[in-house]
Formats: sequence, structure tokens, C-alpha cells
Amino acid sequence: MSQNHNYFVYIMTNKHKNVLYVGVTNDLERRVYEHETGEAKGFTKKYNCHYLVYYEYFTHIEYAIVREKEIKKWRREKKDLLISSFNPDWHFMNDEIQNL
Repeated sequence: MSQNHNYFVYIMTNKHKNVLYVGVTNDLERRVYEHETGEAKGFTKKYNCHYLVYYEYFTHIEYAIVREKEIKKWRREKKDLLISSFNPDWHFMNDEIQNL
């Protein structure tokens, strides 16, 4: 049976906005904090992807995972267009996601 909660697909970038990371989480605020502080090991730590530039909200984990996998397969240009449609100036949204 599917769980009905809060889930987010999100995209992080580095200071120069030349690296993107796509992820999924049930707690966006906590997960962004983990990326900012280096608690999230691996790709985002290695490439300093500390800045949130995009997110989508879902109530079912299955849909969030499908969307994450879909976006991960895209070329960079398509990801850039997605981010720009949501966040035209690509400003860092880390402080805007409290209490989502």
C-alpha cells in the first residue's frame, strides 16, 4: 500500500551553477541542511552542491521516485529549462523552504 505523506524532488547546484544534483526526500529542509553542511556524502559533497534551485512536491513516494528518475535522465539543457521555469534567476532557495 502506498504511503501518503510529503515528498520532494529537488535540484541542488554549486556556487558557479555548473553542476546539478537531482534527489528525492521526505524532508526537504533537513535534506538541504545535510547538503549545506557536508553531512550528505558523495556527489554533492565532492562537487559542493550546497544550493537549492528547484523542487517539486508530491504526496506519494512512488510518483516522486518516478519523477526523480525521469529528470536524472534528461540532458543538462532540459534540466536548465525546468529550473528556469520555476526559478528564473536561479537564486539559491535554501532559506525559503522552512516549514514546507
